[in-house]
Amino acid sequence: MAALARWCLHRRLAVIVLWLAAFAGLATAAFATGSAYSSVYNVPGTEAGRAAALLGKSFPGAAGSADTIVWHTTHGTVRAASVEQRVGRALDEVSRLPGVRTVTSPYGPQAAGAGGAQISRDGHTGYATVTFDADAEHLDAGQVKHVVSTAKSAAAKDLQVELGGDAIALTQPASGQLSEVVGVAVAAVVLLIAFGSLAAMCLPIVTALVSVGAATMGIQLLSHVMSIANFAPMLGTLIGLGVGIDYALFIVTRHRRGLRRGLPVAEAAERAIATSGRAVVFAGGTVCVAVLGMLVLRLSFLTGVAIAAALTVLLTVAASVTLLPALLGVIGRFALSKRERRRLCEHGPQPEVPTGLAARWSGFVERHPRLLATVAAVVMLVLAVPTLSMRLGTSDQGNDPATSTTRKAYDLVAEGFGPGVNGPLQLVARTDDAADKVALDKLTDTLRDTHGVASVAAGTAQRSGDIEVLTVVPTTAPQSQDTSDLINRLRHEVVPAAEKGTDLQVDVGGVTAGYDDFASVIVGKLPVFVGVVIALGGVLLLLAFRSLGIPLKAALMNLAAVASSFGVVVAIFHWGWGSELLGLGRAGPIEPFLPVIMVSVLFGLSMDYQVFLVSRMYEEWRETGDNRRAVRVGLAETSRVINSAAVIMISVFLAFVLSGDRVIAMFGIGLAAAVALDAFVLRTLLVPALMHLLGGANWWLPGWLERRLPRLSIEPPETEEAPAPPKVLQAPDAVRPKASGTA
Repeated sequence: MAALARWCLHRRLAVIVLWLAAFAGLATAAFATGSAYSSVYNVPGTEAGRAAALLGKSFPGAAGSADTIVWHTTHGTVRAASVEQRVGRALDEVSRLPGVRTVTSPYGPQAAGAGGAQISRDGHTGYATVTFDADAEHLDAGQVKHVVSTAKSAAAKDLQVELGGDAIALTQPASGQLSEVVGVAVAAVVLLIAFGSLAAMCLPIVTALVSVGAATMGIQLLSHVMSIANFAPMLGTLIGLGVGIDYALFIVTRHRRGLRRGLPVAEAAERAIATSGRAVVFAGGTVCVAVLGMLVLRLSFLTGVAIAAALTVLLTVAASVTLLPALLGVIGRFALSKRERRRLCEHGPQPEVPTGLAARWSGFVERHPRLLATVAAVVMLVLAVPTLSMRLGTSDQGNDPATSTTRKAYDLVAEGFGPGVNGPLQLVARTDDAADKVALDKLTDTLRDTHGVASVAAGTAQRSGDIEVLTVVPTTAPQSQDTSDLINRLRHEVVPAAEKGTDLQVDVGGVTAGYDDFASVIVGKLPVFVGVVIALGGVLLLLAFRSLGIPLKAALMNLAAVASSFGVVVAIFHWGWGSELLGLGRAGPIEPFLPVIMVSVLFGLSMDYQVFLVSRMYEEWRETGDNRRAVRVGLAETSRVINSAAVIMISVFLAFVLSGDRVIAMFGIGLAAAVALDAFVLRTLLVPALMHLLGGANWWLPGWLERRLPRLSIEPPETEEAPAPPKVLQAPDAVRPKASGTA
C-alpha cells in the first residue's frame, strides 16, 4: 500500500488526469447509449412467472404498457353530453399521438359494451385504457408527457382528470439531484468542522463525487447487457457517497495526524494509505463480498443491484487509495488548518493525548458499564419491536404522494370501481379438449361465488382456443393481506378442485400475484443468506483479532442493528408514522428486497466501525495486556472519528428521502437509522461496556486454534519515528505545497 501511495504522490497530476479522463469517457459513452433499466420482478419457476411467460408467448400483441386516464365529476355524471364531448375529444387526440397503440374508451360505438364496465355505478367516475406500443422500460418519457398534457386538457372546474400506470410514472417529478446536493452539502459542513481546513474538507467530497459519478455511468452502460433495477443507480449513489466520504475521512484524518507529528507531506500520506488505506480496502472488500452475496439467491432482479452496488464501492475504494493521495500531495500542508500550521511552526510536534468529550465519555463508560449496557440493550429492543409485524410486499401507486396524479388516479379508481380493480389477477388456462373447456366454465362460475372475488371476466381465446385468460378482480386492494390470502386460496383450493380429473392447467398470475411470489422467494432464502453474511464477518474478525469473543459480539451487534433499523422502517412505511408528512405516501408493505440489500450493506458498513474501534483496542491490548486500558484508550481515540463519519453517512442517507422515490426513501431511512444506532449506541456504548464487563475473555482464543489460524493484519500500527525538527518548517503565511509533495 505504501508503494502505491508513493507512486500516486510522485505522479499526482497523471493520476488526477487519468481519473478525470475515465469519468469523461464513461459519461460520454453513457449519454450516447442511454439507459435500459428494468422494473420487472423476474422470478423464474414461480406460478406467476409461468403465467407471464405463457401470456407473452400466446399474446405478443399485448406487450405494451397499459395505463389509465381517469376522470371524475362531483356534479352530474360522466355520461353528460358536455363531459363526453370534452373527454372524448381529448381521448381521440391521445389515440393519434406517437407511441400510443390504442385507446379503449367507454364512449362511442367502439366501446361495444365495455362502457358499462368503465363507468362507475354512481356515474361520477370513468376511465379509459391507453395501450402504448412498448412497455414502460422502453418508452420515451417525452411521448408519455405529451399523453399526460393532452389528457389533462379535458379538465375543467367540475371535471377532474388524472392518469395512472407504469408509463405515466415516468413523468412524475424526481428530486434525485436535490437529495445528492443536500447530502454532500451537509457532509461538507461536518468535514469543515472536523478538519478546520477548507482544502482538507474538499478532498473527501471530490474523491467521492468522481468515483460515484464514474460508477453511475458504468452502471448505465451495464444496463444494456444485463438486467439492472431502475432504482440501482440511485441506490449505488446513496451507498457510494456515504462510504466514499467516510473512507476518505479515515485516510485524511490519519494523514493530518502524521502532519501534526512533523512528518513531511509525502511520508504522512504514505503512512496514512499504508494504515488507514489498508483498513479501507479491507472494509470496502467486505462490503463488496457482502452485496455480491446476493448472487447466491439466483434472482436476476437482485443480481443487477448487487453488481451495481459492488461496482460503486469498488470505485470508491480505488479512488480513496489512488486519487486521494495524489490530491493530498497537491494541497500539501494545507490539509491542516491555519491554526494547526502556526502551532506546528511555533511549538513543533506535540504528543496527542485524548482529551475533551471523547476522553470523558470513555471514562464514564468504564465506570458504569452495567448501567449503560442495560440502557443500550433496552433502546435496541424497543426499536426492534415493530420488526415483528413486518409484512413484505410491493408498493404501488397507491403509496405515491397524495399530490401526484398517479396516486389521485389510483384513489379515484378504487373509490369508483373498488380497490381490487387496481390489481386484478390473471388466471391463465390451457385447455386441450372440450372437457377442459367445460371444467374452465365451471371454474368461472365457482370463482364468482368465491369469497374475496368481486368479479370475473373471461378473455378471448387464441391459438385454436388452447389458451384463455380469466381476469379476476379481488374485493380488496393489491397490497392487502386479504388479497394475498385469496391468491393462496385460489392456488391451493379453488383451482386444484377444478383441475381434478381433467387435463386443465391453470396458473394464477398477474402483477399482484407476481409480487407475492417474489416476496415468498425472498422470505424463504433470507435466513440462509443472513447466516452466510454473518458467518463471513465472523471469520474475518476471527482472523484479524485472534479472538472468539470479538466476532461473536460483532455478529450480535449486526443482528441488533438490522432488527432495530427494520423497526424504524416498519414504523414509518408500514405503520405510516409520518409517511405522508414526509411526502412518502400512505402506509404499505415493505419491499421484499429491502431486507436482503440492507443486510448486505449494513454488514459492510458496520465492519468499518468495528475494525476502526477494535483494532485500536487490540493494539493497546497487545502492548499492555490491560483490558480496561485497552478499551478506554481505544474508545477515547476513535469515538470522535467514528461519530464524525456516522454523522456524514446519516446526513447523506437521510438526504435521499428528498428523492421522491419511496423505495430509495426506505433505503435512506433504514440505512441512516442503522448507522446512527451502530455508531452512537452499539460501537460507542454497548460494545465498550460489554468489553469492560467481559475483561480478558474478550481476547480469548484456544491455543490449538491460534496455531492453525492464518494471520491477517487489517491495519498495522505505524512505526514511530523522530519527527522533523521544527526549524525546517516555514512560517504559516509562507507555507506552500511543493512539487515533490514535501514541505
